Amino acid sequence: MASNNVIAKPELLKTAELLKQGAEARIYRTVFLGRPTIVKERFLKRYRHPLLDEKLTHRRTVQEVRSILRCRRVGLSAPVVYFVDYSSHCIFLEEIVNSSTVRDHIANAQLQLSGSSCPEMKLEHLAKKIGHILAKMHDEDVIHGDLTTSNMLLRSPPKDGESDIVLIDFGLSYISALPEDKGVDLYVLEKAFLSTHPKSEVLFETLLKSYTASSKKSGTVIKKLDEVRLRGRKRSMVG
Repeated sequence: MASNNVIAKPELLKTAELLKQGAEARIYRTVFLGRPTIVKERFLKRYRHPLLDEKLTHRRTVQEVRSILRCRRVGLSAPVVYFVDYSSHCIFLEEIVNSSTVRDHIANAQLQLSGSSCPEMKLEHLAKKIGHILAKMHDEDVIHGDLTTSNMLLRSPPKDGESDIVLIDFGLSYISALPEDKGVDLYVLEKAFLSTHPKSEVLFETLLKSYTASSKKSGTVIKKLDEVRLRGRKRSMVG
């Protein structure tokens, strides 16, 4: 680790395009080994003790990379990990070109189909596909931690092919076999889904049915999801 608690930034990032900065990381666009690349840099938290900050940041970086690799190992689409620099806590990832967020896709489809009596039916195939993908992810014990339709990309298909859903932003991910962790993961998605896409309850239920049919462990997970929903409703009533 660099002296004076300053993390040495890779030379490449000094000329990279800063796309956004959140509470945990900066996201850059650059070219690495001749390929369009997204770099995620976890930066120093000065409010934390340096040794604790280093330990937590290192663990988060390891968990993110491990989750991505687990997903890719079983055939789920996630960015390729080109390189990991643990000294600067930077992950060099494939940039998913020719893509749009699932959030934008659903919003545009609902707008175009607003005259239809049941626009959700037009998006049924997409919902089923998402449910199947998340079931496969959870069967590998990967908890995404921040499931939203903004963290799913719809990649344009090759000629005569089908659009591919790519899971991104595993920054809060971890490995767990606990049904409750998977239920909470789905609950986070449900809350984000229904707040982002109004009047899409039927669409989300289609997603859950696909998840239930696709996962080997869905029984206990859906039971935990129902328990988390109940706790959420009770908190809302108290509030």
